Amino acid sequence: MTETGFEKVPARDRRRFPGISSRAYEHPADRSALVALRKLSGFDTVFKALSGLLPERSLRLLFLSESVRVGETQFPHLHAMLRDACYILDLEKVPQMYVQQDPNPNAMCIGLDEPIIVVTTGLVELLDEEEMRAVVGHEVGHALSGHAVYRTVLLFLTNLAMKVAWIPLGNVAIMTIVTALREWFRKSELSADRAGLLVGQDVQASMRGLMKIAGGNHLHEMNVDAFLAQAEEYESAGDLRDSVLKILNLLPRTHPFTTVRAAELKKWAESRDHQRIMDGHYPRREDDKDTSVTDSFRQSAAHYADTVRTSKDPLLKLVGDLAGGAGDLGGRLRDKFTGAGAAGGSGTGPETKGGATEQG
Repeated sequence: MTETGFEKVPARDRRRFPGISSRAYEHPADRSALVALRKLSGFDTVFKALSGLLPERSLRLLFLSESVRVGETQFPHLHAMLRDACYILDLEKVPQMYVQQDPNPNAMCIGLDEPIIVVTTGLVELLDEEEMRAVVGHEVGHALSGHAVYRTVLLFLTNLAMKVAWIPLGNVAIMTIVTALREWFRKSELSADRAGLLVGQDVQASMRGLMKIAGGNHLHEMNVDAFLAQAEEYESAGDLRDSVLKILNLLPRTHPFTTVRAAELKKWAESRDHQRIMDGHYPRREDDKDTSVTDSFRQSAAHYADTVRTSKDPLLKLVGDLAGGAGDLGGRLRDKFTGAGAAGGSGTGPETKGGATEQG
């Protein structure tokens, strides 16, 4: 395969995944939603029919006029990374890519007819070559998964919600859709992080990139292991009040929290699923049409059940305990919210039926 007269080859020796399906790296929740949407006849066509209403043309003209288009003569190192990422994930058509002047480190993949990738100057200046390679792979993963269509819709609906906020109940209906799309959006970020790892094939670079996005360009002052420990503390610390606050903090966001993304990616990098892909055993694009929606939802349900079972978050632990028939609801809720269960000394003594530690 050639582009503008020369071979598309990686800058260094990396594994390539011919014909890989995005199902290989998609997070279970992301995958089940996308498989269901893809099975709906004409779903993407309906979305694309909205192009007259959606601001895609305006966005493309804006980036063309106000940003720098990546190519052989402009940001050639990014151009090479983009071609490498498409080569590794076997994406036939290389998306257009723009660099936008913005000190905030950010990147996105949007578009209805064709995906376009936008990275900010803040991100380009923040990351080294291998860290940036993971980000470019992340965005190409979005393109391969078909995320750009739904992300453009979310962008449009978010802007629309701001404009119709004064209309009684109008904003409520739109924000209901926006909230659901944001939940999917957050899961799609976990999927794209995995795609970035498949492209960069350097888990430490992926970790460093996420850490820099959280803490800036002070790598000598930061530590990946300590950063991952923050995710562990975030998940397990506090009581039910903190769990509720976590949910409230997360709802308006389009991206998962950075420490959580790093922990999720490290867990996947060490998984058998990731190793099988690296060994060349992965779902193929040619089999996407035969994918079972039921199996995808089953995998998603199994993932959430495992999350509840293994989570250290107080709320999810309570859900797991109640599902297992442990304790009475009223007593456990009281203790979790008041912290009474943790106030009974070392926590090694027997528990009463209400879940509180027996004081003797």
